[in-house]
Amino acid sequence: MAAVKARRSLVEMDPWLVAHSSAHLRSGAEQARRFARYPGVVERAGEIGLAAAFDLSLVAPRLPPFACPPGPSGKPLTEMAYLRQLTEHGARRRYGERPTAGEDLSLRSRAWKVIDHELAVIESLGFAGYFLVVWDIVEFCRRSDIYCQGRGSAANSAVCFALGITAADAVSLGLLFERFLSTERDGPPDIDIDIESGRREEVIQYVFSRYGRHHAAQVANVITYRARSAVRDMARALGYAPGQLDAWAKQVDRWRDVDKVNDQPDHGIPAAVLDLAAQIENSPRHLGIHSGGMVICDRPVIEVCPVEWARMEGRSVLQWDKEDCATAGLVKFDLLGLGMLSALHAAVDLIREHRGYEVDLATIPQEDEVYAMLCRADTVGVFQVESRAQMATLPRLKPRRFYDLVVEVALIRPGPIQGGSVHPYIRRRNGQEPITYLHPLLENSLGKTLGVPLFQEQLMQMAIDVAGFTPSESDELRQAMGSQRSAARMERLRARLYAGMAQRGITGDVADEIYLKMRAFANYGFPESHSVSFAYLVYSSAWIKLHEPAAFCAALINSQPMGFWSPHTLVRDARRHGVEVRTPDLAVSRAGATLEDQGASVRLGLGSIRGISDAVAEQIVTERDQRGPYVDMEDLVRRVPEVTLAHLEALATAGACEESLGLDRRRALWTAGAVSQSRPDRLAGIVTGERAPRLPEMTPIEEAVADLWSTGVSPDGHPTQFCREQLAQMGVVVAADLMNQESGSRVLVAGVVTHRQRPMTARGVTFLNLEDETGLINVVVSVGCWKRFAKVARSASAMVIRGRLEISEGVINLVADHLETMSVPVGSRSRDFR
Repeated sequence: MAAVKARRSLVEMDPWLVAHSSAHLRSGAEQARRFARYPGVVERAGEIGLAAAFDLSLVAPRLPPFACPPGPSGKPLTEMAYLRQLTEHGARRRYGERPTAGEDLSLRSRAWKVIDHELAVIESLGFAGYFLVVWDIVEFCRRSDIYCQGRGSAANSAVCFALGITAADAVSLGLLFERFLSTERDGPPDIDIDIESGRREEVIQYVFSRYGRHHAAQVANVITYRARSAVRDMARALGYAPGQLDAWAKQVDRWRDVDKVNDQPDHGIPAAVLDLAAQIENSPRHLGIHSGGMVICDRPVIEVCPVEWARMEGRSVLQWDKEDCATAGLVKFDLLGLGMLSALHAAVDLIREHRGYEVDLATIPQEDEVYAMLCRADTVGVFQVESRAQMATLPRLKPRRFYDLVVEVALIRPGPIQGGSVHPYIRRRNGQEPITYLHPLLENSLGKTLGVPLFQEQLMQMAIDVAGFTPSESDELRQAMGSQRSAARMERLRARLYAGMAQRGITGDVADEIYLKMRAFANYGFPESHSVSFAYLVYSSAWIKLHEPAAFCAALINSQPMGFWSPHTLVRDARRHGVEVRTPDLAVSRAGATLEDQGASVRLGLGSIRGISDAVAEQIVTERDQRGPYVDMEDLVRRVPEVTLAHLEALATAGACEESLGLDRRRALWTAGAVSQSRPDRLAGIVTGERAPRLPEMTPIEEAVADLWSTGVSPDGHPTQFCREQLAQMGVVVAADLMNQESGSRVLVAGVVTHRQRPMTARGVTFLNLEDETGLINVVVSVGCWKRFAKVARSASAMVIRGRLEISEGVINLVADHLETMSVPVGSRSRDFR
């Protein structure tokens, strides 16, 4: 491990290692043996340690006081008074004025009752300052035009909805506040804020500046060894060459443990490397920065936990992870980056600029056409429902209203899949199975999911309905069932549950079955509030994809890396929706992708070209905007000195000089080498050799290869279309024609591999996605087929696959029985096991 830490081999580390292996924590037995000559000292040390121990709650920090504005008396409001003022103002905007005395059943009346109840709970727990801190962060995002939304259990709160922290109306959706906050819960509530990923750093720096560098810090994250990293580090420590490390790491499947590598007959990893790797697998490797966790204290953080400067400028990091912070009583705020919020913001801006109208995501209308598109699984790029599993479920689920999307988001998760909820729900949804309940009292909690439990909030409602639990007691039951940390606590709640059911006439086998179902469900239920928050983004992204496919495509490209599909697949999908996508151009491209032809076409940006950073792309565009177009490649080099030979060659390969400078790709490549020597401090016009001789232009195949190399996107050429004549002779069926084939027939398909997936719930089955020039193909590879064609299945970038076609309810799958590597002019990198 010392060699791994120093990034050296054991041979290189030998002179620096200690002479004997005594640097380790000793067990009690070892200490007693070592100090046997001094009777009683070990016991005395234990007594001193116990005497010096103290409860961490004694030093637990609080949040800093929130600066509140003055009230009517001129004195600053208390935190609770200010929270009430903000909440009531937001509630009047959301629900209207407080109702009259006789109004009981309206949404307005119910909303104000819920808000009053929530404020009373918040006041009794002393969490007003926490809500104000979160509100302040959200307000900063709103002032700065940064898209954000609260999610998770915070969506169960009407107060959060009134404050604008969440977009989910907990009252009209019937969400339980106690899932978010209850009087029996330990510690502060947990509000996650999703922030558009491209601007999350602005929010983090706002928190640092608002509360001071000494009072705020980010939470650490413990990175543990996985199979690949363990093999790589152990091989390095044993002195193997870097190239060999890469080769061996690629032979290890990401989803398997090190000890399973020996099941692969073709691996070449030495036994010593595997043995050491197996010993350290799942052990801590290093500390990283938590994806979004920040803590804020009323005292310098250094008084509570050691802090260090992060590598990223302007950040400081605790040396504890989130569990340690919770134990010490540090209050954590999760500021999470979400790529889809960046994409939606970019799309709204492009629509405003090029289409001339404003899209307000909060008021997008519900439209049948959007749901029809979702039913067709035309969802490449759409948030949360673009994966293979989601696209296979949508035509069967047939979402027709917003709550269907809430169910869809929650349904394709490991928990509901393992819990056996997916197929019963879909059968009931399609009228193939009757909707039944174990007891009529369960209809209230399970009615909206057709008698199939999906959400954690439903478990809580079940306890309220069948056993008379209070909302707080039901959340305590959910926590106890889910964690199983306290047998005594669970037994007490179990007795309370059975007593409550008996009072309502539920006894015997029915009571036992309800309890067993609740207990099993507690381990996999998905938070309904979380699903509701995500469903808003599902519909928003689907609406923009349907109505503005060009803006949607450009926004997704500008927000990479994110999502399930590569930029090339996103562009191919946009072309199938009638969008023309054009290569980068030195004269008209911006740094990122933008729109042309009044928003009907997409022009790729200069920043999408290999090796050209966003900063260099911005410099090229800014100089062009300020001083006019570039007249030739030498002019570019002289006006933007940061442009290197590698940049020029990438621009030439991408075809960025064809329309703007009249240089085809080969002539531009020739010219790049000559003009790269010119710089602002040298005389202009003395470059020699920049005029290229007559060179043959690139063929369409060569242009496609150049596009994929330089930008990862080939707007006009897909690798399979250049092999189509040969594939047609073999009898290969294109993706677009699979629906016309007979279900159960054996067919040949071919395409570039976009994904390999092996979910934990699939019992070893692997799912491949192929793409040809007409669309996407889902391939199911059984355990036996994978073993038989392991080398091809694991490494081929393109394949010809034979299998049996399955067509059901608009979903097409190919169950493979033979895999073969396909030679294509240029491969692409698949997104495997993500």
